[in-house]
Amino acid sequence: MRTEGLLTGRRRSGRKGRGARATWLGLLGVAGFAVGAAGSGPPTGPGAGEKTVSTPYVVLVANDLGMHCMQQDFSEFLILPPFNTVHAQVIDRSGEHPHIVTSGVTVDFAIPGNTTATDKTNWWTYDQALLGVDFAPDVGLTGNGLAGVLSPTGRKDYSITGVPLTPIDDNGLENPYPLATVTVTRNGAEVARTQAVVPVSWEVNCSLCHNAPGISPGTDILRAHDRMHGTELEANQPVFCAGCHADPALGAPGDPDLPTFSAAMHGAHADRMDQVELENDCYACHPGLRTQCQRDVHYANGIFCTDCHGGMEAVGDPSRTPWADQPRCDDCHSRPGFEFEQPGTLYRDSKGHSGVFCYACHGSPHAITPTVTEQDNLQAINLQGHAGVIDQCIVCHSQDEGDPFFHRVDDD
Repeated sequence: MRTEGLLTGRRRSGRKGRGARATWLGLLGVAGFAVGAAGSGPPTGPGAGEKTVSTPYVVLVANDLGMHCMQQDFSEFLILPPFNTVHAQVIDRSGEHPHIVTSGVTVDFAIPGNTTATDKTNWWTYDQALLGVDFAPDVGLTGNGLAGVLSPTGRKDYSITGVPLTPIDDNGLENPYPLATVTVTRNGAEVARTQAVVPVSWEVNCSLCHNAPGISPGTDILRAHDRMHGTELEANQPVFCAGCHADPALGAPGDPDLPTFSAAMHGAHADRMDQVELENDCYACHPGLRTQCQRDVHYANGIFCTDCHGGMEAVGDPSRTPWADQPRCDDCHSRPGFEFEQPGTLYRDSKGHSGVFCYACHGSPHAITPTVTEQDNLQAINLQGHAGVIDQCIVCHSQDEGDPFFHRVDDD
């Protein structure tokens, strides 16, 4: 799906100076985050190009977003519940030619050092009032917990959705880049293992604007909505925002006569962001002053949110379908003989190289490697000895076949 609505009127007002990049780089990974927490230390590995995969299989793992956002408090309204998604692709590299594995293996998922969430958020206190469902402790919207088994998707990979992860580890330290351990077993024996970031942040900074004295930011928001739109939200807390404003990310259809949640939020705030004087307006909500959604190779090369997504007016275009009308790699990238996304398919669902998902080699959206954060680069370093795109044939092949690399689905 093309992104005419997003890309029309593209502007750069989301950032107020390229000099800010050095400031953001200095904040990442050191602003009170548990960079040294369990399973998230500095990446290590052999020299670039040295073969590091000796197992008969290899598993390549990524998240569907560069940063999953959630709220810390649910007592007043629900915008973003705890909800994380992990994808894994398993490749059998034991024979003469590798092939993608779709059955016969078990793909286990766990987050060392972050094994519970019920004592870190009040989500399980208000879930019944918000959604009419009382979820079991540490169980997310899709029935999954903080550890479990990834299921086959029917698209040549495995996934686990709705993981109710918070950015606070079991030691009480904040870490928006926790590392999951993904293990593949076959007939009871481990055949592959990796670590990959499962990003999450609740640094949504509503209080930058909603800071009326004597009331919470949430009450200020609901009271303003009541005043402007004739609603009675403050008297009916907690409020599920997507109950009225459709949110495809949550599968909430909303009221078809009202704008989507994305259109309402971006449209309403587009002309107000100068009040907060951020270097990047997007980080008021896509968080944040410390965690950043975008931290990838594009960011490191001076490409910012609005260069791809356009300004807030474009993102808030009522004709746009949130989470579907998104920028495409081939809006900017072109190379003879290369296929980037398939027609009508976004990066997060696209494939190349005989059905290998783009994320398997390049990383998560907004965290395309090499990133400016250590944790995101760890998987590539452990597999091939250097950060960045997986570009060593012997990661998936038992031997370097010497054939030219092709960047197309081909026989998928």
